[in-house]
Amino acid sequence: MNKFLRVLLILFFASNVQAAEFFERFDDPYLANYVCEGLENNHDLQKAVWQVEEYRNNVKASFAKELPRLSMGANYAGIHIPSFNELPMRQNAFVLPFVASYEPDFLLKNRDRTKSSKKAYESMQFQEQAVRIALVSDIATVYINLLQYDGLIDTQAKVVTLDEELVNRAQKSYNQGVIDHAALNAAKKKLETSKNTLCDLCKQRETALTQFSVLLGRTPGGQIHRGKLETFEYCERIPDTISSDIIFSRPDVLAAEKQLEMAKINVRVARKEFLPSFNIIGILAFNTLLPGSFFNWDKTIATILAGATQDIFVGGAKVANLKINKARYEQLFEAYRQTDLIAVKEVNDALVIIKVDTNIDNNTIEKLRFQTRDFADSDKKFKRGVISYPDLLAAEQLLLNMRQAQIQTKTTRLVNYLTLYKAAGGKI
Repeated sequence: MNKFLRVLLILFFASNVQAAEFFERFDDPYLANYVCEGLENNHDLQKAVWQVEEYRNNVKASFAKELPRLSMGANYAGIHIPSFNELPMRQNAFVLPFVASYEPDFLLKNRDRTKSSKKAYESMQFQEQAVRIALVSDIATVYINLLQYDGLIDTQAKVVTLDEELVNRAQKSYNQGVIDHAALNAAKKKLETSKNTLCDLCKQRETALTQFSVLLGRTPGGQIHRGKLETFEYCERIPDTISSDIIFSRPDVLAAEKQLEMAKINVRVARKEFLPSFNIIGILAFNTLLPGSFFNWDKTIATILAGATQDIFVGGAKVANLKINKARYEQLFEAYRQTDLIAVKEVNDALVIIKVDTNIDNNTIEKLRFQTRDFADSDKKFKRGVISYPDLLAAEQLLLNMRQAQIQTKTTRLVNYLTLYKAAGGKI
């Protein structure tokens, strides 16, 4: 393994550890491990890593054009020419030419091309970081949604059980003539609605499990261990503000900046295309045209050519190329400005949403406490014979519905933390 690959692996695993540090702040035994697994096995991320390697080698290929070139050929020559100075010339001969060529970079045109390739490589590195941040955010989001579905399904299963009990009670009341057929049908329809809700939640959980497996690079269908939403919480304080230095250090912003720098260099290269090109070419050819040793210096053909070449008419291609590169620069400049605005917007939106949804979750928790007290009061009333059993079941349903609402508000609040993590480029 060469030195670069060792460095690449070290950086890769170091970046994986750094990306997993944020998710270790959640009180959950599985999330950080899943994040590390996804960083190692996700195919989209591996594709981005190989794209970085491709652009790195583009830089090396561009730099190679700045160096002299040496080539060798093996040729058979079948010729017939008159004898020159009574020297016997063979009609069948072998020629072994060595050709050296070099373009002195007096105008630094090739150097600028290499710099442009390097900027593209740096931009791709930042894009790979953006893919990494998006991946870990998606893994954590889907995992939290799985915890949400687990909680909602457990609660909805209890709702279905209560509705079944209410239907049984309604059937008995209908048989005894206490209620009419419409009331019985209303209870049955409510039961079917609850069942449909449960089935829909199960379907969404299965879809999320499949999506989660794909993000981890697994074949869908395997077992996914997970904790409980009740105990899942972020253990540190979410910042109220984000520094502008962090915002403008996002990978997408830095990638757009590098692309803009690359476009600026390309404009400079397009201008230099109007200037002459300098070339040095040397040829050393061994042959068997004359009798004697093959590598005899007296039989060697040698030449060197140095000069400058200037295009006189190319149909306006160079002017068009310069305008094309200027137009690309302006496009990337506007894209860079737009990326900056979007970065500020996303961070501000994430901070506002966290603040609002945290208040909503706290209010829902308070409402759940009130509903829990109401159910406790209803249970006392039922034990004293003040209310009927169906009334107690209805109070329990209200409690379960409020629990479902709190599960959803907590999930929204936690996912918002991930939104801020992604908007801040993973630096919170």
